[in-house]
Amino acid sequence: MEILFVCTGNICRSPLADGYARYLVERAGKDWLIDSVGTGGWHVGEAPDARAQKVARRRGYSISGLRGRQLSPDDFRAFDHLVALDSSHLDFLHRHAPDNASARISLLSDWCEGGPVDIEDPYYQDDAAFDRAADEIEACVTELVRRLAAR
Repeated sequence: MEILFVCTGNICRSPLADGYARYLVERAGKDWLIDSVGTGGWHVGEAPDARAQKVARRRGYSISGLRGRQLSPDDFRAFDHLVALDSSHLDFLHRHAPDNASARISLLSDWCEGGPVDIEDPYYQDDAAFDRAADEIEACVTELVRRLAAR
C-alpha cells in the first residue's frame, strides 16, 4: 500500500498525517509506503514547521526527519492513494492528474465519519490550531489506516 498525503506547502498538515500514518502502520507491522507533498514548492527541502514537530513529539511520534517536496506527475502513478487535506488540494489533484494516473484521489475527511470537510491550515494561527489540526488528522488517519488494512 502506498499513501501520499497532500497539503499546500508540506510543512504542517501533510507531515502530521504522514508521521501519524507511519506510526500506526509501523505499530500494525505493515510494510506500507507513506509520504507527503505540497501542491507548491515554497518549502522544498525544509523540515516541517517547528510547531507541527512539537505537536507530533508530544503525541509520541516524530516528523523531524521529513523534508518538504512538491507533488510531481509521477506521484499519480507511484502511489495507490493521494489523500488531500482540504478541498482546495482535492481540486488541485483532480485538475493536475495526468491521463495515465492510477492513484485513487480522496479527501482525508472522506475516510472518517463526522470529520471536518477541510483540515484547517494552522500555519498563520497559534499553537492551539496545530493541536486542533492534529486531533482532526489523527482521527481521520486512524480510520484510513484501519479501513485500508481491512481490505
